[in-house]
Amino acid sequence: MFDKISQGRELLKMRSQAMQIQKDLDAEVLEVEKHGVTVRVSLAQKIRSIVTNGKSDEDITDAVNEAIKKSQQEAAKKMQGMVGGIEGLKGLFGG
Repeated sequence: MFDKISQGRELLKMRSQAMQIQKDLDAEVLEVEKHGVTVRVSLAQKIRSIVTNGKSDEDITDAVNEAIKKSQQEAAKKMQGMVGGIEGLKGLFGG
């Protein structure tokens, strides 16, 4: 029984950590300029702003895709630092 309580506490702790990481990713914004288009995107992949300077749809699409790609890379680096990571989950469920 105590093992189940301990597992529940650990799950709550991991949920809290995941929520904090999400907040941190949403707060951090990077800026990408490509083909004269500037895109600001959070590491949670939320577009903050797009300055098109009259560029074509193709230029805008390229810039947005580049910004999202870079934000995903940075987010992955940040998430690797999460305490326990996947290994912590495996241990929690006996895997």
